[in-house]
Amino acid sequence: MPILQSVDGAVVPAVPDEPRADPGSRRIGIRFWLRRYLPAEIAGTAALVLAGLAVAETSAHPVVVTAAAVIGENLGVYGVLAVVVLVEQRRRGRKGARAIAAIVVLLAAEFGAAELLDSLLVRPGAIAVALWLVPEPFWALLVGKVAADLVFYAIAAVGYIMTTKTHLRRPVDDRGSGEGPARSQAKALP
Repeated sequence: MPILQSVDGAVVPAVPDEPRADPGSRRIGIRFWLRRYLPAEIAGTAALVLAGLAVAETSAHPVVVTAAAVIGENLGVYGVLAVVVLVEQRRRGRKGARAIAAIVVLLAAEFGAAELLDSLLVRPGAIAVALWLVPEPFWALLVGKVAADLVFYAIAAVGYIMTTKTHLRRPVDDRGSGEGPARSQAKALP
């Protein structure tokens, strides 16, 4: 998969193809999920660790460290995911306010329920417990993050599937059927 591609003359990050699973099928391959979420997770993890450790240097209170880590991770993850969804929408011919509106609707539909539960309860709890149990803040932040991610992605995966099944998100196939220009019209850049 190319790292960058040209869509309507603009160079944008390449995003994973939407799942090719049969619409009636419940199975979407692990490679799809990794391509979709791994870049956001890398950015989120880096932001979580940087924010958490920076605050841990000035405050030993687990609540303050946890809050900084959760905010940092959310900024990293959703910054990348907003770009991913923007590219998806540009492939469908949406630009400007329509693309921004689609980003908000799709991210809220895909992650809204998971994010509310995650940001307000699961992630702060998991990170705080890990900071209490694991003496080294770096490892505690990672342990808490992984524990919270298991719950988050179980819910978020259902949200993604629901946005596809309810046609909030419509795949564009290689023949160009669906909404907007075909993916094959985008030129891959090395």
